[in-house]
Amino acid sequence: MVKAKLRSAGASDPGRVRRNNEDALHLDPDRGIFLVVDGIGGQAAGEKAAEIAVSRIRGRLERQTGTTEQRIREAIAMANNEILRAARENPEWEGMACVLTLAVLEDGAATVGHVGDSRLYLIRRGEITKVTHDHSPVGQREDNRELTEAEAMRHPRRNEVFRDVGSEEHTPDDPDFIEVTRVAFDPDAALLICSDGLSDQVPSAAIRETVERRAGDPELAVKELIAAANEAGGKDNVTVVLVEGEAFKAPAAVAVEPRSSGIARWLLLLLLVALAAVAGGYYAGHLTAPRPVVTATGPRVLVAGSGAQFASIAAALADAHPGDTVEVLPGEYREEVRLSDRITLRSRVPLEASLRAPALSNGPAVIAENVHNARFSGFRLVGDAQLPLSAGIVLNNSGVEIDNVEVHGAGIGIQVRGGSGTSLSASTVEDCLAEGILITGGASPWISHNIFRRNKGAGLAARDGARPLLRDNLFEKNAVELPPELMEAARSTNTFPPASTTQRQAPRGKKK
Repeated sequence: MVKAKLRSAGASDPGRVRRNNEDALHLDPDRGIFLVVDGIGGQAAGEKAAEIAVSRIRGRLERQTGTTEQRIREAIAMANNEILRAARENPEWEGMACVLTLAVLEDGAATVGHVGDSRLYLIRRGEITKVTHDHSPVGQREDNRELTEAEAMRHPRRNEVFRDVGSEEHTPDDPDFIEVTRVAFDPDAALLICSDGLSDQVPSAAIRETVERRAGDPELAVKELIAAANEAGGKDNVTVVLVEGEAFKAPAAVAVEPRSSGIARWLLLLLLVALAAVAGGYYAGHLTAPRPVVTATGPRVLVAGSGAQFASIAAALADAHPGDTVEVLPGEYREEVRLSDRITLRSRVPLEASLRAPALSNGPAVIAENVHNARFSGFRLVGDAQLPLSAGIVLNNSGVEIDNVEVHGAGIGIQVRGGSGTSLSASTVEDCLAEGILITGGASPWISHNIFRRNKGAGLAARDGARPLLRDNLFEKNAVELPPELMEAARSTNTFPPASTTQRQAPRGKKK
């Protein structure tokens, strides 16, 4: 084995939203081992899964028996089964798992082991290449070029993965478990391994630019990348490991030598003279005119919640202008929320801001009347016997983008009456007393990647000429009411499990 001369650095940060850090990393430049782990499970469980993964993978890779690929497969499988065993023995860790990416560098190559949606990039000669494939619904669509990088970064399901380490038992050679890749690692190249806390916030072109600009100082490059992720929102833990070959450097700038003929120089001189004359005339005519007052404003983020700028969501919305975002801190809110045109209302931490019925009212939690281009994201809407909700969300002749919400125990989960431009995605509507979603009045909302479960009326009902567009939804233990001509297409693009069968679990989502 030939050892390469390497420069390397790594760091991890909890981000701006999370209280704890479920990421972990390991660097061993002497042995050429580099690892990033992103824990799943929330609180101590995700951290424990990451801790187990680092320990087991490090122990196996340091025993240099077998081929590099064998060592990687065995290391990840050992970590997987140990995480599963620990979760079974400790109820407080139930459901913990992780995703990870590792690289072993030797003999001018990097052997990569990968499960999940962390990433490994190869940077060389002004280009950046994503070596790993994201084992996630959104990442797969990005890899297939069905989504752009920017669209994938904004997608409400970007945090879901369909492969992880620790949720079920595996052997080293199980198909559809460990992705192993081998790529050349030349002295003028760099490898960057990161959790999705970086890749969901910072585009790959910006990652490349930072690494190349700080070539020769990987520690500073890592710090700047983490800072960039936090400046972009810092919605997740962010971990970065950077490895540079001994000859890695920023690509030389391409110098463009100006060419100008004598005619071109005279034309340029004449143009400058003409511009100067025009500017002089304008200045003379306006010398005594008062200067206009220019007010520069842009979209704002207004924060609502205990101890925040606004004590209530309604107060923040009343102060918001089109284009603004109202961000709500974790907590329970008993108020009726009315959406407005071109305003985004979102929970700062997804699903940790809950809306319940206000006192002396069982009306809807969220209402939109003739509202367009609004967005409602990340909330839980909860109704129960003590605090009933006639409906979770009511949209009348409106166009609202709803994503990553949960509606539990309302009368009607979501009611859409007429309007256009409404979409519902990556959400769960369950245990409602009537319909999960009721669509009427000729509305045609886009309904995708949702779960409708155990609603006593239909999970989804389209009446009075409504024609919803359905894709990749799960309807479990509730009926679906659609016009006959729409039902056949819906069955081919959605999941309708028989009530008597055990339902396959939906893709796991990291607890953000």
